[in-house]
Amino acid sequence: MAAGARRAQVLEIAQDLFAREGFHHVSMDDIADAAEVSKPVLYRHFPSKLDLYLAVVDHRGEALVARIDAALAGVPAGGGPPTGRDVVRAIVRAYVEFVEQAGESFSLLFESDVTRDSDVRLRVEHASAEAARAICRGLQGVAGLPDAEARLAGAALIGMAQVAATTRYRTRDVAVDAAVELVTDLSWRGVAGLVRDRAAPGAGTEEDAGAR
Repeated sequence: MAAGARRAQVLEIAQDLFAREGFHHVSMDDIADAAEVSKPVLYRHFPSKLDLYLAVVDHRGEALVARIDAALAGVPAGGGPPTGRDVVRAIVRAYVEFVEQAGESFSLLFESDVTRDSDVRLRVEHASAEAARAICRGLQGVAGLPDAEARLAGAALIGMAQVAATTRYRTRDVAVDAAVELVTDLSWRGVAGLVRDRAAPGAGTEEDAGAR
């Protein structure tokens, strides 16, 4: 097997093991056995278990950011200028669909058991930081929020989308599309309130124009 393919195989197997058992309960021996490679081959690709874990976290983070980028690039579907609601829905859908596709490996980004390590924490937070920047730009355009407030509101939206996505995945009580619309409604009504409150007296808002 080519080196690149072998590395990808090890990452996939390590991802499943770390997600299921946790970092501290998985050894390099476990990973080598599951991947059916020798330990020298494993260490040739990854010098330590932490290096392997960080590579897995980076891989999951890249997948999340790619899904968010694709979701934002797709709004609006009709080709007109995006509304704030379009942006919120895209972010919510990106999180819900990412978790649905990732299975329990989403925990490596959202519920890591190694975040006391500064390197791990920075890698785990990178994907959320990228998403927050995208939302921040959207909120500044829609609600006219100052940069610091837009960043904080973006972080709040991400927290809501992340918790909703993981809860929906584990309970299976709500379908993907229904969950996206529910959380979008909940989130956007709050954002629309910012638009309304900050609009000039007598000015119409996106919500007034049919954003609901």
